[in-house]
Amino acid sequence: MFYVLVPIEPGLLDHQEENIQKGSITCCKECCERCVGSLPWASLIATILLYMGVALFCGCGHEALSGTVTILQNYFEVIRAPGGVLDVFTIIDILKYIIYGLAAGFFVFGVLLLVEGFFTTGAIRDLYGEFKITACGRCLTAFLMVLAYLFFLVWLGVTAFTSLPVFMYYNVWSMCKNATSVEGANLCLDLRQFGAVTISEERKVCMGSEKFLNMCDSNELDLTFHLFVCALAGAGAAVIAMVHFLMALAANWGYLKDASRMQKYEDIKSKEEQELHDIHSTRSKERLNAYT
Repeated sequence: MFYVLVPIEPGLLDHQEENIQKGSITCCKECCERCVGSLPWASLIATILLYMGVALFCGCGHEALSGTVTILQNYFEVIRAPGGVLDVFTIIDILKYIIYGLAAGFFVFGVLLLVEGFFTTGAIRDLYGEFKITACGRCLTAFLMVLAYLFFLVWLGVTAFTSLPVFMYYNVWSMCKNATSVEGANLCLDLRQFGAVTISEERKVCMGSEKFLNMCDSNELDLTFHLFVCALAGAGAAVIAMVHFLMALAANWGYLKDASRMQKYEDIKSKEEQELHDIHSTRSKERLNAYT
């Protein structure tokens, strides 16, 4: 057995390695472009903003309500009513349960809208077919758009409602900060003005009293006020996220409407071409039969 040694050019191996590297870079580039093109960026940004806003509102709102209970019990000496009487503490508990429901509900709603955005994106649509162009797909997009509009109105109401405790705590916080400049003034915080207690009950704290000074020096007031401010910011972020979702859903609806018309046009066109082909085939057969 004989072996033949073939000389290899010095730059041949380097050239092959360079081609392999270029091929791998091109493959990675195409893969990245495919992944980036398949992401619904509008729905993804809106989902992240929605989750951040809902998490900020629910977390800060829950802790702010707990701080409110502490302030009412320690400095205004408000006690929980026995039995099933509707008082301020029962209302705070109801608000906490509403917060739990908002957190769970909008987590599911955000997932639904994100999935809808994925199925509307071109790359995923080409992979799974033209489901979104069907009547069922268009109805789904329209239903989500109506639902997003209703939730947008809900979050507007939540934002307006959250601004009320922010305003009330800002007044109390301002009184504490300006207590030294208005020394001698007979200013009081009466819970009957805020609707926290009934008219027959008298739960108030006046400036200069020991309870008022202790409340101003404590961390509960300052922390609760800033927690309500953060909850208000979270509600505003959720409103902006719902606006983003409405814009994305409206754009998807317009795309689906145009795509549906284009699909109908293609179906009619292909049907006409098939009919013309059948007519030509029939005439050709007739001519051939007549000739034979």
